[in-house]
Amino acid sequence: MPSAPAPRVQREGFLLTRQWRDTAAGIELELWFATVDGPLQVIIDGERSVFFLAADEAQQQRGLLALHAGVETAPVALRNFTLGPVVAVYSRSYRQARQLADQLRERGAEPLEADLNPADRFLMERFIAGGACIAGIEERCGNYSRITAALLRPATLRPALKMVAFDIETAMEGLQLYSIAVHATGPDGEYRQVFMLGEDAGMAGEHMLALPSQQAVLEAFFQFITSHDPDVLVGWNVVNFDTWYLQRLADSLGMPLGLGRAGAPVQWRELDDDGERRTARMPGRLLLDGIELLRAAFYRFESFSLEAVSRELLGEGKLLHGSDRGEEIGRLFREDKARLAAYNLRDCELVSRIFAETRLLDFALARSVITGLNPDRLGGSVASFDNLYLPRLHRAGFVAPNASKDHSASPGGFVLDSQPGLYDHVLVLDFKSLYPSIIRTFAIDPLGLALGLHGELDEGDTVPGFAGARFARDGHILPALITSLWQQRDAARAAADAPLSQAIKIIMNSFYGVLGSPGCRFFDARLASSITRRGHEILLRTRERIEASGHRVIYGDTDSVFVWIAEAGSDAEAEQAGSTLQADLNSWWREHIQREFGLDSALELEFETHYRRFLMPTIRGSEMGSKKRYAGLVGSGDAQRLIFKGLESVRSDWTRLARDFQEELYRRIFLDQPWEDYVKQIAADLVAGRHDAGLIYRKRLRRRLDDYQRNVPPHVQAARRYPEQGLPLPRRGDWVEYVITSAGPEPAAAPRSPLDHEHYVERQLEPVADGILGLLGTSFSAVTGRQIDLF
Repeated sequence: MPSAPAPRVQREGFLLTRQWRDTAAGIELELWFATVDGPLQVIIDGERSVFFLAADEAQQQRGLLALHAGVETAPVALRNFTLGPVVAVYSRSYRQARQLADQLRERGAEPLEADLNPADRFLMERFIAGGACIAGIEERCGNYSRITAALLRPATLRPALKMVAFDIETAMEGLQLYSIAVHATGPDGEYRQVFMLGEDAGMAGEHMLALPSQQAVLEAFFQFITSHDPDVLVGWNVVNFDTWYLQRLADSLGMPLGLGRAGAPVQWRELDDDGERRTARMPGRLLLDGIELLRAAFYRFESFSLEAVSRELLGEGKLLHGSDRGEEIGRLFREDKARLAAYNLRDCELVSRIFAETRLLDFALARSVITGLNPDRLGGSVASFDNLYLPRLHRAGFVAPNASKDHSASPGGFVLDSQPGLYDHVLVLDFKSLYPSIIRTFAIDPLGLALGLHGELDEGDTVPGFAGARFARDGHILPALITSLWQQRDAARAAADAPLSQAIKIIMNSFYGVLGSPGCRFFDARLASSITRRGHEILLRTRERIEASGHRVIYGDTDSVFVWIAEAGSDAEAEQAGSTLQADLNSWWREHIQREFGLDSALELEFETHYRRFLMPTIRGSEMGSKKRYAGLVGSGDAQRLIFKGLESVRSDWTRLARDFQEELYRRIFLDQPWEDYVKQIAADLVAGRHDAGLIYRKRLRRRLDDYQRNVPPHVQAARRYPEQGLPLPRRGDWVEYVITSAGPEPAAAPRSPLDHEHYVERQLEPVADGILGLLGTSFSAVTGRQIDLF
């Protein structure tokens, strides 16, 4: 008798990684999920790659299509953006599909959606974003399960993940690994270990395992990863330093870097021509870099070094710091391996604690739940938009266009001229998510634009845009998508789910940038202009309405207006005026949009900030007001604080002394405290050398050192002198710390010439002070009695 078919099971999991490969039997997808019962590998085979052609183009190219064995065409109930019918073109391999698409382009045809890889298309068409319910035939394979013949549908599971932070210590030159430290956290508790090279007599240290060779260190690390089996590996610059270093070391030893599940090797892709930036994928595991995740979550730090971030977030830092840290690590390896192990392990623990403090892993998973992208795929705004929009577009009966060859620019955010001065009681009124609100209100949508321009709609069935755009009132996608995201964000905020709320906000606010990018398949200058120019109109009309009520708008920027409540005699009166303006403007916009367009307004103006004192500076050397630069005092009593925007205090390319000087000077002036003696004392102390520690400039290298040929900036001049101090030459993307000396720019670590204190007085203190003193009718030189030598 034939054996009974294997029973089908059903599991729920959270998607960690996706891969695909061409095989003789078709395309095979490999998906890894985290489940409450451990890791799960899902294999889906026999898939086909698909793209679309306009029906008339398919007819014209039928000879070429017939030359490709295994390629099939079929009519589908879909149309393109000129509202014509399309056919689907199926291939047994993705490579074949890409080759065919290239040949069709050479013949003048336009294959549509040919750039979508099979794994992404499979998941997005099933709305699999994070959680999934998987049904299929299960087998046990060591420490993981495998499901084949799988059927997938969306689910909401988000299991607790096992995370390991790891960090390596190495020699400053060559491929010489000293140690690898790991700090594991998750449902099973904590675990610490340092795999140290060396078998010195008496060598001992807590959590330290001594090993005889670099290969043994790597093998012990691999064994730990296999036995502990984390879902997530994290670190600091963990992709382009730690993991890439281990890859090069493994290559030199003839070993695979098998950090993926089931021993799968790490997969690399270079992101630039220099080979200095790359991504790494580990089948079955996430590899997350703390620096990149913090940036993706819009954290701002003066420096993203582990020392700086941990000091700011945790109040403590690394066990070693300073410019000679590399040499000290080498000394500890030779003389005190136990202390090196403690240093190595502390770095791992700091990373784990930063992830916990900021909930970075939750943020990465929340992005995945919303967009459907892998949690370790950062950036990817265009891909996020595609994942959200394309399956909804297909269900509406359409396929997406290719990116337009017309790269006409659309205007950016609108900035009102500022009126410089020192003010009491300035209010900021801010439109909540202005561009998403405009999209919702005025039915701005790629499909809606196609229907409005190419359909047979009466004018009353469309909403006018700008640059000749018209949008269908019905049949659009994006406004409803934003409304859904908006509601999810409100729910996340109500549930105090800050990572999800932040992820939704970032994604929602990225939509305009995506639609305004020529790299987006839906780019159309008419669409982007209909968002930004509507924003210009809204800002201008809002200013008119405010000034008609008797107040004065002194500045405006994209989605905010700054209103001077000149008649306010107290904080309470100013804040009452803000509440009144908020209610009046929201009511007026609702009535105006309904009356003029017959639409419901999603615009929402909020009274956001009350500046008790406010400075709008002039452009340096001019009487014109500056833009995107201001400072103000908010709060009262112990809760009062200064806010700086665009000024020296918040710019890392200014020295610490200049920034501290600006904060204290502005504080004194805003609070009507004596300030003249403070200015004189700081200037005198600087010249006397009592502030030398605060005179370091920091600037990032945007290019390779060799690329700077003409007009070489100071930080590059200093960087080229690093070898004089025994320091390695900085690379593109590195920060350079330097000072200005009598001999010009030199590395800050150990300048050989005396500092040029007059440079710092004239280039750091004086411009900072004159930004506010000019509005008081005086100047830095008048206060300090310093004369400017004109000859």
